[in-house]
Amino acid sequence: MKIADIKSKAKALKVKKIASMKKKALIRAIQKAEGHNDCFKRIPDCCQMDCCFREECI
Repeated sequence: MKIADIKSKAKALKVKKIASMKKKALIRAIQKAEGHNDCFKRIPDCCQMDCCFREECI
């Protein structure tokens, strides 16, 4: 997913301080806002099948 798409998604979820965040931090903030663990690129074996960043993460 492109950074512009990630920022747009974060904005829609009312994530704060989007402009100062890097890609991984934005994705983790989105995960948290969507009710998931903020685990992007942190764990090798993710069980959150409905996370929209799953393919990019694993």
